[in-house]
Amino acid sequence: MVDLLQAAGLQVDTADNGRQALEMALRTPYALILMDVQMPGLDGLAATRQIREHLGNAVPIVAMTANAFAEDRAVCLDAGMNDHLSKPVEPQRLFDTLRRWLEKAPAPG
Repeated sequence: MVDLLQAAGLQVDTADNGRQALEMALRTPYALILMDVQMPGLDGLAATRQIREHLGNAVPIVAMTANAFAEDRAVCLDAGMNDHLSKPVEPQRLFDTLRRWLEKAPAPG
């Protein structure tokens, strides 16, 4: 995924777990966050809730998960995520989703 995003000219930072993702989001004004739902320690749902507590809706958060059912999508949206991509992610769907949210997002900084 990182290689695909970088090949498209996007700058990518990665987190090894939800706690690190939260800390990075609080330090860096990202244009968009792709959040893996199932991360060790603090999962992506909890990390998203905490990001929303601190930053509000300032940054779009898109879930990436192997869970593809409608109820899985609803759980992600209820946690404060803006959208949901199920794995394996088709590159065109990924880029369409990123484009849609990046066009709506204010410039970071």
